[in-house]
Amino acid sequence: MTVAVFIDGAVGTTGLDIRDRLAGRRDLSVVTLDEARRKDAAARAEALNDCDIAILCLPDDAAREAVALIRNDRTRVIDASTAHRVADGWTYGFAELEPDQAQRIAAARFVANPGCYPTAFLALVRPLVRAGLIPADWPLSFNAVSGYSGGGKAMIAEFEEGGTDTAFRIYALGLAHKHLPEMRAHAGLSYPPIFAPSVARLLRGMLGEVPLPLLHLPAAPSLADVEGALFAAYAGSPLVRVARGDTQTVTIEEHSGTDGMTLRVCGNADSGQARLIATLDNLGKGAGGAAVQNLNIMAGLDPLAGLTLTKE
Repeated sequence: MTVAVFIDGAVGTTGLDIRDRLAGRRDLSVVTLDEARRKDAAARAEALNDCDIAILCLPDDAAREAVALIRNDRTRVIDASTAHRVADGWTYGFAELEPDQAQRIAAARFVANPGCYPTAFLALVRPLVRAGLIPADWPLSFNAVSGYSGGGKAMIAEFEEGGTDTAFRIYALGLAHKHLPEMRAHAGLSYPPIFAPSVARLLRGMLGEVPLPLLHLPAAPSLADVEGALFAAYAGSPLVRVARGDTQTVTIEEHSGTDGMTLRVCGNADSGQARLIATLDNLGKGAGGAAVQNLNIMAGLDPLAGLTLTKE
């Protein structure tokens, strides 16, 4: 028996990506609404209540409204918006975050898909907080750059249709980015990090880093200690790879077009300084790829179905 999936909001960047990923799969039957019906509340309510799993690719308020339209106790939900990422009753959809996170997702009715930036930050920081190498109240910072597809259709048009000729820009200078609550909550931190996001002139890709003064941390961990904690956290993971940090360059394009993520610990043992680095695709493990992974887990299917592990 196939699993009935309704993509609510399949006209945005993430929705279109997920729809393309699911096209042709015989283990799923995918429903989308045409332009005439996608804003019809009755049509959406019918689709939401008829499906097994709904994937919401909507603005936050519309995502909350979609959940309210579900009148049964059977339809399960994956929400790709920020509306429910720290909400009670919702399971965070980062399958590698905790040792039992995939099992939690498999049993959950409501799953909140992570943000792209938080995926990079949490992948680096959460295992180190859990291992006691970073205290929960340590003042962290996170510097990251994304491809412009992360800004959706409006930003894609801006970069591709002559709205801007910039190569790189920083933003969220008020230090109140909407991803901060999930970074703090799911890393287990007492305070949010200083988050410095930026966007570059490339369609997709992401690079994020967390600088750490190892000698000043209470446990004074070595580079090997930090790297070992990450290796232990992701041992056996097909999507999250920990690479040796002895490299001179790391590129934002490393995982463009794939659903994997690579983590590195680079630094100087003499100075006790480290740079924790994550690379991923903002539309892959950072959005549509994560949603498809969560869908597979919830439906009891191959978790990697419809995902791309390496570049062709």
